[in-house]
Amino acid sequence: RRLKYLASINDDVLGEDTDPDFEMEYIDIGNVDSSGRISELASYRFEDAPSRARRRVRDGDVIISTVRTYLQAITQIHEPSDNLVVSTGFAVVRPRPDRFDARYCRFALREPAFLAEVEKRSVGVSYPAINAADLADVPIFVHPLRTQRAIADYLDRETARLDALVAAKERLLKLLAEKRRAIITRAVTRGLDAVQSNSDVTNERDLPAGWTNPPVYARYSVQLGKMLDERRISGTHLAPYLRNADIQWNGINTADLPEMDFDEAERDRYALRRGDLLVCEGGDVGRTAEWNGELRECFFQKAIHRLRPITEQDEPGFFRYFMCMAADRGDFTLSTASTIQHLTAEKLRVVRYPAPPRDEQRAIVDYLDRETSRLDAFTVKVRSTIVLLKERRAALIAAAVTGRLDVGSHP
Repeated sequence: RRLKYLASINDDVLGEDTDPDFEMEYIDIGNVDSSGRISELASYRFEDAPSRARRRVRDGDVIISTVRTYLQAITQIHEPSDNLVVSTGFAVVRPRPDRFDARYCRFALREPAFLAEVEKRSVGVSYPAINAADLADVPIFVHPLRTQRAIADYLDRETARLDALVAAKERLLKLLAEKRRAIITRAVTRGLDAVQSNSDVTNERDLPAGWTNPPVYARYSVQLGKMLDERRISGTHLAPYLRNADIQWNGINTADLPEMDFDEAERDRYALRRGDLLVCEGGDVGRTAEWNGELRECFFQKAIHRLRPITEQDEPGFFRYFMCMAADRGDFTLSTASTIQHLTAEKLRVVRYPAPPRDEQRAIVDYLDRETSRLDAFTVKVRSTIVLLKERRAALIAAAVTGRLDVGSHP
């Protein structure tokens, strides 16, 4: 049946005459992930709250995002405080008790055919949205109440088991990431002796014997990429170029690169050579990759710095691991979250880094390549397992809600 015959939608809202000092807890769309987990709530006085903080909820309501519907931000509200409010970007679905079991509702709204229909009816490309009337018109699988409750009992039990497995795997991912960070930090700041002895990094300023602490400008030239203007493309000096998104810690994307005019002078200035380091100025600030000559000819755009060794004292891979450590601990992140992050050439040139002799750098790079590859491979396997568990969860919900699975035979 269509959802509007099973539940009401958006029954209760805060009026504009609400007391300005009314204290609310607020759920925005970004606070609900695709698994239905709610992250930390914000608190506001009504007067200071976002204009979209208007929908009231009560126990058993299911909230479903009506904007960016592909994110599937859907969750059920359990025993909310009297002052809990959600964004108008959610539709608040309130099941009718005589037709629609509330626990069954949260599973029925995650059934794949229902979600596909919601996305199909959403309007917009970069920010697809569905209005409440269209959402209410989407058909939904419904059974007699007794069957709904049996399905909810079964899915509560089975999805809880799968969710616990996913949570355990996600904890493992965090441990692997922490181990990777620790290995890189210890090797880059203390050397392989410290790694082998498993000593703590207590004071990075106390460098091992024979190490120096040069600024970037003493060892590398820094060149920002070309400012691109598609209106000035003549097509006479076309060449592929790298964008910020093509630079990744584990390599550089060279597939299907766009092309831009680079004349003779620009080809000398913005050309890439084997051993060059590419550092992201914005976006994932500080993300660094080494150019190993993947293409015979390639250039780079603004928002990317090219670091080219001016001495033979450094192994580029060592500096890449240093940047990985520095970016991970937030060295290039401004304290104001709303400010766009940029790592300017001026800031990059004066960054100091621990520099052992080149032979020792090579040994550290070989060690870190080996250890991080092992950890990364294990991480990929864990992530694949999480994907399979989530697919299993979705398949169970689909089978139970649509009646393809007889939950009575699954105690």
